Amino acid sequence: MSTAGATADPLAALGALPGVADSVESVRKSVDRVYGHRIMRRRSNAITSEAALRGARGSAALSGADWALEEVRRRSDFSGDDEARTVGASLRLTAEAGQLLSIWRQSPLRVLARLHLVAAADQADQVGRPRQEGEAVDEPLVRLPLPSAAEAHGRLEGLAGLIIAGGSAPALVTAAVVHGELLALRPFTSHNGLVARTAERIVLVGSGLDPKSVCPAEVGHAELGHEAYLEALEGYVSGTPEGVAAWIAHCGRAVELGARESTAVCEALQRGAA
Repeated sequence: MSTAGATADPLAALGALPGVADSVESVRKSVDRVYGHRIMRRRSNAITSEAALRGARGSAALSGADWALEEVRRRSDFSGDDEARTVGASLRLTAEAGQLLSIWRQSPLRVLARLHLVAAADQADQVGRPRQEGEAVDEPLVRLPLPSAAEAHGRLEGLAGLIIAGGSAPALVTAAVVHGELLALRPFTSHNGLVARTAERIVLVGSGLDPKSVCPAEVGHAELGHEAYLEALEGYVSGTPEGVAAWIAHCGRAVELGARESTAVCEALQRGAA
C-alpha cells in the first residue's frame, strides 16, 4: 500500500493507478451480466449455494488440496488427511463468511480472528489470534519473506483502520488490498491463504458489488493458476505502482471468471428447466 502515500484515502488513491479503473469497470459488467440472467430472478438461492461450493473448492486448491468438484460435493468426512482437512476448512469458512458481514466494517480484526478459529477447528493457544514472535507459520505455498510479528501486527492494525474509516475506493480495490495484505503478512500461524480469500469474499459481498455472493473470486484464482497467483502477489508486495495495479487486475480477472462460472450454472439450470 506504499504507493498511496499519505493521502487521506489511500485505498481510493490505488484506484487511480494505471489500468485499475478499466479492471473495476470490467468486473462491474461481468457481475451485472450474472445478476441480469433470468435464472437469477427465480433461483438465486441455488446459484448462491453452487457458487459457495465452487468457491470453497477453488480456495482449497490454492492451498494444496486440488480436488474435483464432485469429490467435494459427495464427501462428508474431512478429517482423514491434510488435504481433506484443508477442504473441510475451506467449506467451513465459506459457510461462516455470510454470518460475519455485519461485523466486518466495525471490527475487521474480530472477523479475521473468528475466521482463523473456524479454519483451524481446534482450541490450540495459537488459534484465533495473530502470531507472536518466534511462532512458526505453516503456509508453504506462499513463497515470500515473512514479516516479523511486530510488523504484521502494525500493518494489520493499519488495514483495520482503513476498513473502519471507509472511503470511496471501489470494492475490487479494497478486496484486493485486504487479500494481498493478509497473504503478505500471514498474521496467523496457519490457514492464512484460506482466511485471505474468505476476507476478499466478505468485502465483495458486503460492499454491495456481489450481494448474493454468486461471483466466487476463488474459482477464478484457481483457474488462473497457482504460479500466476504468486507472481501477481509478488507484484503487490513489491509496493510499486505497476505491481500493485497488476495484483488488483489479477483479482479483478478472478472475479470475472467467478462470474462466468455462475453464468454457466445459470445456463445449465435454464436448459434443465426447458
